[in-house]
Formats: sequence, C-alpha cells, structure tokens
Amino acid sequence: MKNFIFLILLTNLLFIGLGSCLSKVKKNDRPMNVLFIAVDDLRTEIGCYGNKLIKTPNIDKLAAKGTVFNRAYCQQAVCSPSRTSLMTGLRPDSTKVVDLHTHFRSTIPDIVTLPQHFKNNGYYARAFGKIYHGSLVDSLSWSSPNIYWRMPAYASAENLELIAQRKKAVEGKKFANFGEWWRATAGPAYECADVHDSVYNNGKVAKMAIELLESNKIKQTPFFLAVGFYRPHLPFLAPKKYWDLYNEKQIPMAVNPFFPKGMPAVAGTNWDELRSYNGMPKEGDLDKTTARKLKHGYYACVSYTDALIGAVLDALEKEGLSQNTIVVLWGDHGWKLGEHDMWCKHTNFEIDTRAPLVCYAPTQLVGGKVTDALVEFIDVYPSLCELAGLEMPVHLQGKSFAPLMDDPDLPWKDAAISQYPRGKYMGYSMRTNHYRFTQWYDRETGQVSYTELYDHQNNDQENNNVARENPKKVAELSKQLKPYVKFQKIKNRQ
Repeated sequence: MKNFIFLILLTNLLFIGLGSCLSKVKKNDRPMNVLFIAVDDLRTEIGCYGNKLIKTPNIDKLAAKGTVFNRAYCQQAVCSPSRTSLMTGLRPDSTKVVDLHTHFRSTIPDIVTLPQHFKNNGYYARAFGKIYHGSLVDSLSWSSPNIYWRMPAYASAENLELIAQRKKAVEGKKFANFGEWWRATAGPAYECADVHDSVYNNGKVAKMAIELLESNKIKQTPFFLAVGFYRPHLPFLAPKKYWDLYNEKQIPMAVNPFFPKGMPAVAGTNWDELRSYNGMPKEGDLDKTTARKLKHGYYACVSYTDALIGAVLDALEKEGLSQNTIVVLWGDHGWKLGEHDMWCKHTNFEIDTRAPLVCYAPTQLVGGKVTDALVEFIDVYPSLCELAGLEMPVHLQGKSFAPLMDDPDLPWKDAAISQYPRGKYMGYSMRTNHYRFTQWYDRETGQVSYTELYDHQNNDQENNNVARENPKKVAELSKQLKPYVKFQKIKNRQ
C-alpha cells in the first residue's frame, strides 16, 4: 500500500514538472504574435454588433472566438488624433495632436509607440496600408517601411477620365493647401466597378499581408503585423459583387435625421469632407436618392473589407500561426450616415466616438464573449502588452482590458473620454454608464461656454440635450470630467 501511494505521488510530481516545462516552452520559445487590423471609418454597423442586414461573416467569425467590446470609444473622432492616441497610449491633450497635420514626433519626439515597443522586444514589426494617418508615417515604429497609398484609386475609365480633366483644368493654379487642391480635383463619392478584389488599394493591402504571412520571414521571428484597410472611408470604392449583396431599397436610413433638441451649434458639423467630392452639394441637405446610394456604398465597402479580412485570417490559419497569434480589430472612430442631419465624423456624439473593437487571444478561456464595460482606445496598447507578456511602458494612460476577455462583467471604468476642437473651443465628452456629458471650453478664456447632457437611459440616440433641466447632474458630471480637461490656451485672435 505504501509503495502504491509513493507511485501516485511520484506520478503527480512528474506531471507537475512536465506541465511546468511545457508552460515555459510555450511562454519563452513561442512568444505571441500580433495581427493588428485597422479599418478606416468603421462604425458599429457590423453583424457582431447586432446589425441583421449587413454581411460581415469574417469579422463575426473572429468575434465568435474572441471578445466584442460593445462600448469602446476613440479619443477623438477623426483619423490622425484617434490613431495617434491608440498607437502612443496617450490622450490628445498629451500627444498635442488634435488635427490632421501635426505629427506626434514633432510634439513628443521620444515616445515609444505600440509597434515600436514590440520591435524593441525582438518582434518583426511591419505595416501595410493606413495605420497612422495618411502620409504621417513613422519610421521608428517599423522594422521595414510602411507601405501605403495616400490617394484613392478609382477603377472605372469614366471616373479616371473625369479626374484627369479636373486636374487639367487647374494646371498652373496656386492653392493655399492640399485640401483646396483636393476639392478642385476630387472624383465622385462612390464607385461600383466590376473588377477583382485586388484592383482597389484595399485588395492590395490584403495581398501584401497574405504574402508576408506565407513567407519564411514571418515564421523565423515573432511578428507584429499591422494591416490597415482604407474602406469604408470615402470614396466608397468596392467591386460590384459587394454592391450586389444589398437591395438598396431595403437599406434603412437614419431614424433621427435632425439636430438634437437643444444642441449648441458648436457641437455640429457641416460635413465638408463629403461635400468635397465631385457631385456632392456644397451646402444644404442631401436628396434622399443620393443619401440612400451613399449608405449602399458604405455597406458595400464594409462587406468588401470584411472579405479581405477573412482572406488574411484564412492565411494566418493556413500557415499554422493562428494558435499563437493575438488578433485585434478596430475602427478608428464611428461615422454618421444621416444621423443628426449630418454625415461623416468630426463630432463628440456617440455615433462618432463609439467604434468597433474585437480582440482574440489564444490564451482566452472561452470565446464568443461580449462586454459592456467602458473601454477606450488608449487601452489597446497596455492590453496587447499584457496579452503578449511584455512589460508596459510607464507613459501609458490606458488600462489593460485583458481581464475582461475572461470575465466580461468585471467592475470597470466609470467613464470613457473623448474630445473635439471646434475653432477656439475644445469640447470634452464623457460617456458614463447612463449619460453622455459634453462641455465646450473657450480656449482663450478657459471658461465653459456650452454644455450638453444626453440621457442614455431614456434615449440612446442622443436626440435631446437635457442639461438645463438637470443642473445637479451637470454639476456632478462636470466635477467628474474636470481632471481630463488639459487643453492649451490660445491667444485671443481678435
């Protein structure tokens, strides 16, 4: 009997030792890769966020084995500041990037970005497509130069000829900036061409990512592969087969195509981005036919990008890399499709600041989880560090959401903070469990000029500013928001 007990104890010790060795091999010899997928202007109009009409089977498949962050918020609803915050782990007031032109290396030159941190820890960091905004690339972030295209590439001969003629008409003319030249030469806001997926820039991004996954290089070292898809950013360029997925007449239009009651004018936008495209009205509303066509184009682009994401994920699986690769997918901010009588982004409303965030890690205990915890894009940097087993840089202002992937109901943040500049004003917006609270600070005087309060318990579309009726709640939320108000004052320009 004693010998039998001794054998059992010895066997248990051997299994414990073997398990420890296997654990060390998995942790040390096979570090986690990262597949980092960015989608431009992607709002939560996808299947795993409850849209029953749109076709996004590949994103939904990723969500089914990972975690959907149902309430994830960007720090500023426009490309460059949002992406800068996510990639540095800092809020816009810390990066000093609140426009499309300022490069963070000119304001915080020594900051270690997310991919740079992985590169510094032995990873091969590579990027294809749009990761930082437009031409604001960062050589320190990557092991090899980021390959991207700044200009949209139309496919139809008709549109190519149109653009050529518009450029010819302004030859020799001087423009104050790139924006003016763009408005004078831009093509249409959408295109439906019967072409292969690889013709548009979106398809080229997927092709290069797949080729890298199939190469020996990616298998010889842990990798941080960033894949940035341009669509559904304007112009809505997608192959015809994706337009054909939808009956345009069945696509529902915005149910609140009106300004919120009591909205201060500073909170709105004239959606100049859309107006800059050929054929779009320079002022006033869109006609219903054009509005419906644009939403059809948006849906087509989302499905097109979803198909390309599926191809990249299939390549990851085929090459035997999926079981050791963290996958994170995010849209850089939301996008209005007629809500609040507006289009595009550029506001502090829920429809702009809330964006998709889906994350899968092989270490996750159970997949297919959804969490309503409030998370921010500055949380992505520390989260990937924790999931990959890397130390977190001390500068990070976010909080790792990794614990939520195993326990989505954990007590979490009490607010998510976004901001948006409008002339001399800076609007700070705080999303709590029940409210969206926004205050517009005069950057010359430092005083609050306008206040918005939207009650999500009674109307989650933010159709009614109830700040005046709730002075006590305004005072309470103002106190909660105040620590995040760190704008730089500007000189009186009068």
